[in-house]
Amino acid sequence: MKEVNNKWVQFEETKDEFIQSMAKNMKLYGITPSIGRLYGTLYFSDKPMTLDDLRDGVGMSKTSMSTGVRTLADMKMVDPVFKRGVRKDLYRTEEDWYKSFTTLFSRQWKKATETNIEEADEAKESLEYILEDAEDVELIKQIQEAIERINYAKEYYKWLLRFVDVVESGEIYSLVPMEK
Repeated sequence: MKEVNNKWVQFEETKDEFIQSMAKNMKLYGITPSIGRLYGTLYFSDKPMTLDDLRDGVGMSKTSMSTGVRTLADMKMVDPVFKRGVRKDLYRTEEDWYKSFTTLFSRQWKKATETNIEEADEAKESLEYILEDAEDVELIKQIQEAIERINYAKEYYKWLLRFVDVVESGEIYSLVPMEK
């Protein structure tokens, strides 16, 4: 009996270590480690969980968990579940990680890239304004070089938006197939 209990303890510890690793790496997607642990706990649950279940499993306040679940739902990583006779909200993870990735990646990269394009346009406009009545030959040269660099950056950002479109549309999976 002692060996069986020891195996359960090892199982839970291994699972917790993996959840911690997932949580730490979710920072890449703009998700805090605490919300990452929340996701990992839901992911390894064999049934949908309520906020109370999650509080017991993660040790966060109900308010923090509610905010975390809402964040994960907005990112299409967690889905609400309806179960007849259960009055509390139930949640489970989106089982399709590819779908979650494409949604999350597309949203974040598109927003950041569009912001970069706007800022590049503003910087270019400011430089062109300065250039209009500049007389210093070296300053004119530096401004023109800066504008060229900004134009190059904008070309890259436009390419990046096309890449995001390939990811968002799912076309990426014809280029890099999913593992089955």
